[in-house]
Amino acid sequence: MDPVLSSEVLTKLRRPRPYPAVSLVMPTHRREPDNAQDPVRLRNLLSEAEKALTGDPDVPRERRLDILDQLNRAVAEVDLAHAEDGLVVYAAQGEHQVWTLPRTVPERVVLADTFLTRNLVAARAAEQPYWALAVAADRVSLWSGGPERATEAARDGFPRTRSLEDPDAERKERVGDLPSTFQDEATRQFLREAHEGLRNVLASEPRPLYVIGSAPALALLEELGPLAPETVTVPHGGLADGPAAAVHAAVEPSRAAREAAAVTAVAAELDAARGRREFAGGIDEVWRAAKEGRARLVAVEDDYRTVVREEGGHLEPAGAGDTGARDDMVDEIVERALDTGAEVRFVPGGSLDGQGRIAAVLRY
Repeated sequence: MDPVLSSEVLTKLRRPRPYPAVSLVMPTHRREPDNAQDPVRLRNLLSEAEKALTGDPDVPRERRLDILDQLNRAVAEVDLAHAEDGLVVYAAQGEHQVWTLPRTVPERVVLADTFLTRNLVAARAAEQPYWALAVAADRVSLWSGGPERATEAARDGFPRTRSLEDPDAERKERVGDLPSTFQDEATRQFLREAHEGLRNVLASEPRPLYVIGSAPALALLEELGPLAPETVTVPHGGLADGPAAAVHAAVEPSRAAREAAAVTAVAAELDAARGRREFAGGIDEVWRAAKEGRARLVAVEDDYRTVVREEGGHLEPAGAGDTGARDDMVDEIVERALDTGAEVRFVPGGSLDGQGRIAAVLRY
């Protein structure tokens, strides 16, 4: 996703707008020949949105023209040549945004007083983002990463830089008082400030943390105190300037190992919950638990999509064209679970065999 989808950004996206806030959502394709259909589908979706706006008597003419202009500007920014698996376009009076997602989404046009964010929320949860801190004596950079890539994050004073030139270095060298780089008090103060800045990042946006640097840099940071539970250190110098691909490659083995351990832990927790009768399995049971705020942990296979309709207070299988069909119910459950304080874990396909591909540990 680009830019970084933080909790703060999500909060801004979900605030009410003057009606209508328009959301265009469609699946996209990364490779030929499937991606040849994407420009046509996007044009058709734009035409559908224009028709809905023009035919809505509750939309004043001036606002309609503004939103149509925002929609066209947003679509002009879409780069389908570098598409991921899903595309979300937002347009409202005086604003527009384009998001690409590493997770497929259903095609739809929605006019409401808020943007449709459930697909972004689910994609963010599925991506399970992390922070990486790349440390050198003269630069400390912050990176937002996931299974596919890492991107440098400019926030909370990062990247932090300084000059290593010491105007008194020649005299110190003559008298034998020139400390090594990571014993120098100026370096310690520089990393102390970076340490504090990172604590602010983690307080506002908690994520798993990986710290990358040479052995002396990692040792000095460790002296300054713990940053986050289960912080993983990656002994690899020379990455404070990136590039992004190298940062991602350095972190990926540790991230993959942590993810495998987490999947094993989720399976054990679901088994224990079943024994305590605090278990829900299948989309209908999990939907009701999430809606009632009873889910403490929701586990869902990362490729699980299904079409359902609500009938008599339950979810029943449905066809895509059926009246009342809902084709992003999994994303809706994820968003609702997160809103009620539940933890959401995406696991590989096949991990929840016999449990309906989605399961939950209940609070009660």
